[in-house]
Amino acid sequence: MFKNKTLLITGGTGSFGNAVLNGFLNSDIAEIRIFSRDEKKQDDMRHEYQARFPGISDKIKFYIGDVRDLQSVKNAMHGVDYIFHAAALKQVPSCEFFPIEAVRTNVLGTENVLTAAIEAGVKSVICLSTDKAAYPVNAMGTSKAMMEKIVVAKSRTVSPDKTKICCTRYGNVMCSRGSVIPLWIEQIKAGEPITVTEPAMTRFIMSLEEAVELVLFAFENGNSGDIMVQKAPACTIEVLARAVKELFDKENKSEIRVIGIRHGEKMYETLLTNEECAHAVDMGNFYRVPADKRDLNYDKYFKDGDENRNPLTEFNSNNTEILNVEQVKEKLLSLKYIRDELAEMES
Repeated sequence: MFKNKTLLITGGTGSFGNAVLNGFLNSDIAEIRIFSRDEKKQDDMRHEYQARFPGISDKIKFYIGDVRDLQSVKNAMHGVDYIFHAAALKQVPSCEFFPIEAVRTNVLGTENVLTAAIEAGVKSVICLSTDKAAYPVNAMGTSKAMMEKIVVAKSRTVSPDKTKICCTRYGNVMCSRGSVIPLWIEQIKAGEPITVTEPAMTRFIMSLEEAVELVLFAFENGNSGDIMVQKAPACTIEVLARAVKELFDKENKSEIRVIGIRHGEKMYETLLTNEECAHAVDMGNFYRVPADKRDLNYDKYFKDGDENRNPLTEFNSNNTEILNVEQVKEKLLSLKYIRDELAEMES
């Protein structure tokens, strides 16, 4: 699919961008463009991949810019075949305190990326969303919900033969930058208590590789305007903390301390709303939510209704497969980050 193609990753210095590079750099892809606004992270990334892949690191091209600035996005678009749009403000508390910043990046930034992509004739754009966009109660989730609406609206205005626009929605990515597991590991190393917000809270969990897999599935199988969802397992925050503690705190030095729920957090997350279930398509390990392609002429729909409703019901982190401590430990040990951290502690 990517042979001799050019892929642009917005927010490419983040965890997702690194996962894509690790999976794609050795392939026959022609070029991977990393677009972001942080020159220090780009410089660190450049040196890391030059050291790790000296023969092929020249496939990576770095573009300084900001999705908030349409012109800077356009400057990175020439010759691009595909886009993975990962640039976002993702931290729930910071978006709660600065909601307009979430709007500028997650909503208006997405509008800029799609506008530039359509104008440049990019063949396919996959936008990354979050379970927090379903029934949003916080600014981060609300901004991502609006991002999804922009994706669907844009898909109506351009032929899919010219530019296909899809969205992926997934839950917590384990060990991604700024997530809780690296924090807990640092707390254990320092002999500090493991801080847990609410033990009974449930969250979907997936690896970075699974996040990339979902994007690739959408790239291959999605229709323009679709929202693609992976059937991820979940666990309680208490189980996740106990799993990390059992792996890293062999001497049982760190207690688990409950600090209370943070600004804007939910007790459980939803990947597929009850309303979306009415027309979602079960694709095995994934759900596909097709775009509503009706126009604003609603009169014709009063007579032509569809009485057959999909039997699916809301898919959330309370009714999916709930993992126990041993299962979570097994999932954690499949991650290179966890294995490297354990090896460093043991040495």
